[in-house]
Amino acid sequence: MTIDDQAVNLGKGGEPPSDPTADADRARLHELGYAQELHRGMSTFSNFAISFSIISILAGGMTTYWLGMLAGGPLVVTLGWVIVGFFVLLVGMSMGEICSAYPTAGGLYYWSAKLARSNGAAWSWFTGWFNLLGQVGVIASVDFALATFTAYFIHLYDSGFDHTRIRNIFIIYLIMLLAHGLLNTFAINVVKLLGDISVWWHVIGVLIIFVVLLIAPDDREGFGYIFEYKNSTGWTGGFSTVYAFMLGMLLAQYTITGFDASAHVSEETKGAHTAAPKAIVRSIWISAIAALVLNIALTQAIPKGAYDAAEGGIFADGLIVTSGRVMVLAVSSATAKFLILIAVVAQFFCGMASVTANSRMIYAFSRDGGLPFSNVWHKINPKTRTPTNAVWLGVGLSAIVGCLALIQNNAYSVAFFALTGICVIGLYIAYVIPIYLRLRNPDFKQGEWNLGKWSKLVGWVSICWVALITVLFFAPVFWPFWPPWDGADNRLKLNNFNFTGPLIVLSFVAFGLWYVASAKNWFKGPKVQGTKEELLAIERELDALGT
Repeated sequence: MTIDDQAVNLGKGGEPPSDPTADADRARLHELGYAQELHRGMSTFSNFAISFSIISILAGGMTTYWLGMLAGGPLVVTLGWVIVGFFVLLVGMSMGEICSAYPTAGGLYYWSAKLARSNGAAWSWFTGWFNLLGQVGVIASVDFALATFTAYFIHLYDSGFDHTRIRNIFIIYLIMLLAHGLLNTFAINVVKLLGDISVWWHVIGVLIIFVVLLIAPDDREGFGYIFEYKNSTGWTGGFSTVYAFMLGMLLAQYTITGFDASAHVSEETKGAHTAAPKAIVRSIWISAIAALVLNIALTQAIPKGAYDAAEGGIFADGLIVTSGRVMVLAVSSATAKFLILIAVVAQFFCGMASVTANSRMIYAFSRDGGLPFSNVWHKINPKTRTPTNAVWLGVGLSAIVGCLALIQNNAYSVAFFALTGICVIGLYIAYVIPIYLRLRNPDFKQGEWNLGKWSKLVGWVSICWVALITVLFFAPVFWPFWPPWDGADNRLKLNNFNFTGPLIVLSFVAFGLWYVASAKNWFKGPKVQGTKEELLAIERELDALGT
């Protein structure tokens, strides 16, 4: 009897027959070595919704708006979405092709193990840990931005509330993390519903913001302003123009990330071998177009003279909420509050989806023994068929990483930029490793969704792009950035120093030393959970516990 026959026969004994698509998904998962422990009830749209929500143009597209305006100005804000969107789409297409062949919750680290021609466990180890690091960075950066925007929203109603005081922001940050953890623990159906709503909230929200900022402002720079070049980074000289422009593209690069979520929820998605890769690609190009529309609306609505060429005007402080300040200056107070509320709710959806995706990655990685106390994080809640413990590990790690913000006294850019750097570089390193291994493996068998003869070209261009953005995220944004101590007043120049490089390098060293000293003896990469009969027994046991 084949796996497919066994899967179908689960429905016998008085139970209704199984869904053919679900049976095929279960059979494919069995072939990859895993039992169907998670509930597979996610539609193609819901799978797309989780990646689209994590990309969240109303989060990244607004919270790093200040960076684009200071480094390259309106020109890079406009063109950045086109340039970055194109190259990230290539990365997503390369990932989608691999996802079609291996639709598992482990995603990236599983792909690396299967595609490596030698030392598969080591490749898998580094991919998994960088993926985890990046995902924790996503949660931390999104919820920190959410907390900052929430504080600013409160300030608009109560001017006595200091929205730049880091203690206030950090308390809100912890509250948001707690809320996202609780939702992913006790309200799984609500999370799924809100994930679907999130797509329409983002699309309609961007449309509302665009229309309002197109009609309402009386004193504005206008559409002719969107192609002006500005450089308020402090860098001067012949190369500064190109350098600033490239740095400004990090606005779009930070935003269009986290789309590996579609792979991590593939074990919960019907028809995952085609639905997940389609969701990855669709979430990228739709987000890039919508973000371009959003940022054009913001840029043309900037009041005349608000950006001083020498200092950056309202952008000079490097505040995460600068896009909100543009709205306050451009439209009436009540309207601005409404537009900012749209962004805050979208950012809440983004953080919620990020916790969901991260918990699935933790669940899968611990299923294969990649984490300390893996038996704890792999545990499934039989009632909800979700990895509850993994949810709280992700939330806890994000709370710890968020403490980076406490090194400063107010809500300037340094901590947030470090969080975004960890997020983007951690994830994109994890993205590019399996792409590289796939290109080096002539035995790779394409899935139903594939790039055909274009696979290698798209893959190598993707690798080159990731190499470029890694250098950019390591590079100092503002001058002077060194020495870190100002000789005049002996204060640390935190706002000019980029901590991303040191943190990523230290992470690489830590992962490497851990693997050499210990993990190589016990981490062997993805493990088969059992025989066909044992996999079915695991599923029956979970079904019984959940009833």
